[in-house]
Amino acid sequence: MSDYAFSTMLASTHWLAYHVNDPAVRLIEVGFSRAAYDSGHLPGAIYWNWSGNVLQARSRELLSKEALEQQLSEAGIDQKTTLVVYDSASNLLAAMALWLLKIYGHADVRLLDGERTKWELENRPFTTEIPSFAPITYRLQEPDWTLRASRDLVLEGLGSANRVLVDTRTSSMYNGEDAMGGTVGGRIPGAISLPAVMEMENGQFKRWQTPTTNADGTFKSADELRAMCYEKGITPDHETITYCVRGGLSTHLWFVLKYLLGFPQVREYDGSWAEWGNLVGVPVE
Repeated sequence: MSDYAFSTMLASTHWLAYHVNDPAVRLIEVGFSRAAYDSGHLPGAIYWNWSGNVLQARSRELLSKEALEQQLSEAGIDQKTTLVVYDSASNLLAAMALWLLKIYGHADVRLLDGERTKWELENRPFTTEIPSFAPITYRLQEPDWTLRASRDLVLEGLGSANRVLVDTRTSSMYNGEDAMGGTVGGRIPGAISLPAVMEMENGQFKRWQTPTTNADGTFKSADELRAMCYEKGITPDHETITYCVRGGLSTHLWFVLKYLLGFPQVREYDGSWAEWGNLVGVPVE
């Protein structure tokens, strides 16, 4: 990991196995439902639902400062706790949780490199025990909205030579053949495609394959990531905005650009195509 710009933003399975019982380290498993967590999770991990603990359940708006403070406080997490977030969905949900925590200023939060899958492949321990922690009081910082792009910010910057939009959806979504998430198909004008692939099994969606990760779910080397991005015209001398269908794939790329490659200006448009593809009066390419 030493070639990454901020290598401590990743926790390897080896590192975590050594620190899993460290009281200064807390694990958070993020999911769409509790099914995977209840069937067995990493020792000491608490559960966050993507809809309710990361995003507000009914509006898809980010969790409020007060709500995030409450759930961190109830889990006995303080400002000095090292948080390791992971999921069983290619770390897309975990990346969004990390993004939320960085917006509100938590100092040390990391992605488990290879997510739950790599931990399992290495035959490391799982448990069904639900941990309990003494509650404390956590006060978050004021949010850093420079990490986020609103639809108005995206619209105002269309055509700017100083800004790059990156579309992380599939090629068929980018080309307008699949309107998933929107009433119309297409892309935000000028967006560069860095597509993920939908892995299918028996005709059913299984998981996302991201171009930034290896077969075991770990991130590619900094040199590989840099070469892939530079070839597409995604370079650190521009402000970069990432988007996808609902924010998971693009937050994953936001993490790569900001922390693994060290791009100075990266924003995540979490409204993504679910918002843009349903707006009236905005351009679609």
